[in-house]
Amino acid sequence: MRKAKSRGTGAMTSEAPPFWWEKPDWRVLALSPVSAVYGMVAGRRMRHAPREKVAAPVLCVGNFTVGGSGKTPVAIALAKQAKRMQLKPGFLSRGHGGSFARPHVVDAHHDAAKHVGDEPLLLAEHAPVAVTANRAAGAKLLMEEHGCDFLIMDDGFQSARIHIDYALVVVDARFGLGNGRVIPGGPLRAKVVDQLVFTSGLLKMGEGSAADTVVRQAARAGRPIFLAHVEPANPARFAGGRFLAFAGIGHPDKFFDTVRGAGGEVALSRAFPDHHVYAADELAGLAGLAKRDGLRLVTTAKDAARLRHGTAPAGFLDQLEVLEIDAVFELGHVPERIIGETLDAWRLRKLRG
Repeated sequence: MRKAKSRGTGAMTSEAPPFWWEKPDWRVLALSPVSAVYGMVAGRRMRHAPREKVAAPVLCVGNFTVGGSGKTPVAIALAKQAKRMQLKPGFLSRGHGGSFARPHVVDAHHDAAKHVGDEPLLLAEHAPVAVTANRAAGAKLLMEEHGCDFLIMDDGFQSARIHIDYALVVVDARFGLGNGRVIPGGPLRAKVVDQLVFTSGLLKMGEGSAADTVVRQAARAGRPIFLAHVEPANPARFAGGRFLAFAGIGHPDKFFDTVRGAGGEVALSRAFPDHHVYAADELAGLAGLAKRDGLRLVTTAKDAARLRHGTAPAGFLDQLEVLEIDAVFELGHVPERIIGETLDAWRLRKLRG
């Protein structure tokens, strides 16, 4: 278990407006003309944008929407499977808030989240990560300087200018596609029908029925449907504990439920926007609340990554507990199947030239 830091509000907040995850209302209607244009442009871009082919197989782990769907633990699980198959995986990521003009390979021990993003720091614990908007250039860097022969792209499903051999789209079972509308009226990055054309397989994460409609739509389109969920990596550490849990991720409530699933009591919870950069006074406030009520502080691995090189008060990281999670596929052979089908598509691409 690692150490990290904390924060506060109460209701779910994120970069995605709350109305995106609610029944459509007047705001959706007012934004529908803009959503229509956005969807048309996004769909055309997916269909016609040039995508550079690289010399290694590329597996994209993406989603249909803005906001957290569980992509990062899935990407890590697939990298572990690639290693078991004697491959040397590497990750491609745009990063969040990254500031590098050229492709940069993440140093998990020295890079700060504000420079490379929080997800890349987590991925870098498992395989080399190239952070860049130019995924093809990042791929070449990983292949030439780090010997990577299997590339896993974290996000970039709709926009990356690199040829994708297999696109695994992750959908959260609890939140689904929200109100089902395209940005800015909803969380969809493009119309589902346009995105399904480029989808190789759909992964339903967790429990819930919100994703059932898109699952049926994908199945009718002939796409394989996989099931997975997240589990605490070390639940015994949290069983019976009382916590102040805080998170700045896409859907903080999922994290709070995971703490409860590990046997912990979430006595207080604080939710922050996705990728939130914590201020020192926020962290001090969280520590004070925890001390006042005799609670242990717990946060996500992504929040911990942002805190390591940040403004945490002295001693804060030492008292912070980090709940690690693993993506677990319902059928154990699925990761091997996905890797294998990616390799098959890559071999076919090479034969076609």
